[in-house]
Amino acid sequence: MGNTLLSIDWDYFIATKNRQYLSFAENKSTTEDLWYQRYLQLQAIGKNIEQLYYLSPEVKDFWHQIKDIFSISAQTKVFVSDTHTLSYFIAKHYRCTTVYLFDAHSDLGYSGAKSFDLGINCGNWLGMLFKDKLITTANIIYSQYTWEQPEYFAAFNAEYAIKYPTITELNNLKPKPHITAIHICRSGAWTPPWYDYDFQKFVASLNLPYQTIKCPLRRWDPATLSFADRVNIMLGI
Repeated sequence: MGNTLLSIDWDYFIATKNRQYLSFAENKSTTEDLWYQRYLQLQAIGKNIEQLYYLSPEVKDFWHQIKDIFSISAQTKVFVSDTHTLSYFIAKHYRCTTVYLFDAHSDLGYSGAKSFDLGINCGNWLGMLFKDKLITTANIIYSQYTWEQPEYFAAFNAEYAIKYPTITELNNLKPKPHITAIHICRSGAWTPPWYDYDFQKFVASLNLPYQTIKCPLRRWDPATLSFADRVNIMLGI
């Protein structure tokens, strides 16, 4: 029996009143500057971006639920990063054949088989694990706030062993699946920077040692933006 990766995207816990556009670019422009651009654009029409998002109360009890469902030990490796692409490399390194993904997105790929032409990225890493024959099974546990439906990925579902269980269904797993590695991903291009401290507390509440890879705390202080800052942000400078 192969090893198992538990992969958790922070956007699983974040609700928004606006649909979020898909992007495969993850850099300072999309994880930091873009949030200031959105803030200024909405401010111009009298809206406060911080009021368009909220953090699910489920985040407080999540690890308690997870430890009831899965077997997690002191030997379980834990990684934290901003990009979800890292899950591909963790699964490969630890020879994981099964993935449990908690996310607002499937990360199977959003252009069918053509998604694989883009190389490994945050939007197709799970599909690439199947394509490269590194995993045999994936379980996608969708966020209650997702805009996606399993049928959107009919071609993938027909070709690979993909399930979409609920938390309730996971509670019936016997014996508990042993987790080899955990990846907690912030996905800064999709999750607001003003929740970064909550993200840090969420990671710490797992109470296991972890390795952080390229996931610095983002600055969020729009009240201090000068006129020059605002112009540069809107111009993408």
